[in-house]
Amino acid sequence: MNPLPRCADWSVLDTYQRINILARPPRMHDAGRLAEVRAIIAAVRARGDAALREIGLRLDRCELATFEVGVDEFAAAERAVDTGVRAAMRRAIARVEAFHAPQKPQPFALDTAPGVRCEQLLRPIGRVGLYAPAGSAPLPSTVWMLGVPARVAGCSEILLATPPRADGSADPAILDAAQARGERVFKLGGAQAIAALAYGTESVPRCAKLFGPGNGWVTTAKLEVAADPDGAAIDMPAGPSEVLVIADDTADPAFVAADLLAQAEHGADSQVLLVSPSQRLLDAVLHALEIQLASLPRAAIARAALAHARLIRVPDLDCAIEIAERYAPEHLIVNTRDARALLPMIANAGSIFLGGWSPETLGDYCAGPNHVLPTLGFARAFSGVGVESFLRRVYVQEASSAGLRAIGPDAARLARAEALEAHARAVDLRLAALDRGSVALAAGGDA
Repeated sequence: MNPLPRCADWSVLDTYQRINILARPPRMHDAGRLAEVRAIIAAVRARGDAALREIGLRLDRCELATFEVGVDEFAAAERAVDTGVRAAMRRAIARVEAFHAPQKPQPFALDTAPGVRCEQLLRPIGRVGLYAPAGSAPLPSTVWMLGVPARVAGCSEILLATPPRADGSADPAILDAAQARGERVFKLGGAQAIAALAYGTESVPRCAKLFGPGNGWVTTAKLEVAADPDGAAIDMPAGPSEVLVIADDTADPAFVAADLLAQAEHGADSQVLLVSPSQRLLDAVLHALEIQLASLPRAAIARAALAHARLIRVPDLDCAIEIAERYAPEHLIVNTRDARALLPMIANAGSIFLGGWSPETLGDYCAGPNHVLPTLGFARAFSGVGVESFLRRVYVQEASSAGLRAIGPDAARLARAEALEAHARAVDLRLAALDRGSVALAAGGDA
């Protein structure tokens, strides 16, 4: 049995110890996995559907005649999903739509100089590929977390890949959620699904950008296709799930322990941290963890994650915020006396949950904000998935002759400062043509 984490006192740690205690679990560079992923991608690119069938038979233990889910299977899934679960999914989708709708930016146009009109256009990505995991814990919530912003952005075609089960069917809840969004669904998992979405096959259309979480095989494949100019863009770098909880002596230890376990049960490589100025709370949370683990179905997974968890005692909440900013967690829970008062001090987090009545679970499913978030400290520079993730900004510039006269000399001068003579001449030639036209006009000729 894995022991529960010990508490560390931030005040007595030196610089290197502080760096180490906030380090993520080491990510093993699996050369064998990388080679296998590259082989899978190459096979799919070379042989399309035939390779998908061979790989699916080997890895998923099922052979599919067709990959795309048809009307009959959608209908069967609808019958299989509990009516209460379906109703909860529809309510969750409605809340996520309500939150994402205002995210859509607006185009604009303005004159940056007399005769120089500049515009920002917004164009949705035409075809996007979404991935919904369906291993030990299928994630239908990912379907609406990705599908909703794609629809709000106006993507014309949305494909969803999800791994098949041993009998060749897809998870019913995932299908039901996808049917509610109108996505095309393909029963494909792992690196082969990513390859099919990125490069296309006879059955699977090629996508411009891929979204969604997955295991190490999926993540490796996403990074590979993103590095290939002929591949596809991806949403963000991905890693194991993580949460950092800031709690003071007003927090309920049982609530805090439950929040830590909710993240720990995702996988053995998940990371959970608790930072508090209260030693009493830290001790009580350790006790609550042991009690709750005793009845947790995924206790073995959670205990494996807790083996590299961190409980840190700090002198005050200011220090707790400093640690959170250094760590930049995917999820940050602030369970303190006046949580909102700390919000202006926080910048580096994927999603923030304020107060004792705001478990991270709400964000996973139905509060409204997206649950596809940056991990591994990427919250310092990346945002979670939103409507803009599915949009492209396209810039337009249009100058009249007066506009060219107004700003052309500056452009030519700056081009020559960068030793780009051809750039400067592209302006000079036009200015000279305008000057000749002015002379012709003065002489009564045509400009």
